[in-house]
Amino acid sequence: MILPISPFAILVLVLVLMLMGFNVLREYERAVIFRWGRLARGLVGGNGPGVVIIIPFIDKLVRVSLRTVTMDVPPQDVITKDNVTVKVNAVIYFRVVDQERAIIQVEDYLYATSMMSQTTLRSVLGQSQLDDLLSKREQINADLQRIIDQQTEPWGVKVTAVEVKNVDLPQEMQRAIARQAEAERERRAKVIHAEGEFEASQRLADAANVISQNPAALQLRYLQTLVEIAAEKNSTTIFPIPIDTIAPFFKQWTKPADAT
Repeated sequence: MILPISPFAILVLVLVLMLMGFNVLREYERAVIFRWGRLARGLVGGNGPGVVIIIPFIDKLVRVSLRTVTMDVPPQDVITKDNVTVKVNAVIYFRVVDQERAIIQVEDYLYATSMMSQTTLRSVLGQSQLDDLLSKREQINADLQRIIDQQTEPWGVKVTAVEVKNVDLPQEMQRAIARQAEAERERRAKVIHAEGEFEASQRLADAANVISQNPAALQLRYLQTLVEIAAEKNSTTIFPIPIDTIAPFFKQWTKPADAT
């Protein structure tokens, strides 16, 4: 015996099926729709945003976010080109630019991008010197971004930036770098001191040349020195008298003796 179905139940069933077919996508979301397992296009509402209508139990809708994803790359043990073991972590910024390829070409584009970033990080930094890793960070970031973007382009993923965050060095390497930095500062201090001594000697040589050409300048300098000494609060001041100053008096005293 088949029980009759009331029109009200049929109406409720139709309404439920219609509501199951309505999907509201936000501005940053896009839909990838499969019909009987095949990619479907040209549906009512397209791929979003807004209302996208599918056929319940026949179509399957997969939501894909187009927002930029910030992903931390876990710390990686890297052996640099000069055989120094360091632990490096980074952060990668990427977004989906083709939602269909992001779903069809790779099983999980988030996981795949993370794995690609880790392997590329070890590969690129392993070809760099430790000094380049510490001083040429912008160039290394640009190389990482370019290589990872080339690898993820078939997946419809665009890598916009890669930043190396921390470079952890072994304790012995940190001490060696500290000693090197201290030696470099001492070298610069000695060079600056030597340059100052050289410049001062040049100035003194120039002053000696000027004084030698004008003997009166030496007398003025002598008087200036006396004034500076007199300004000191000393009980007794002893200063020499240049022979050139009193030489004319000796000549006057010795002339009569020579005449007799």
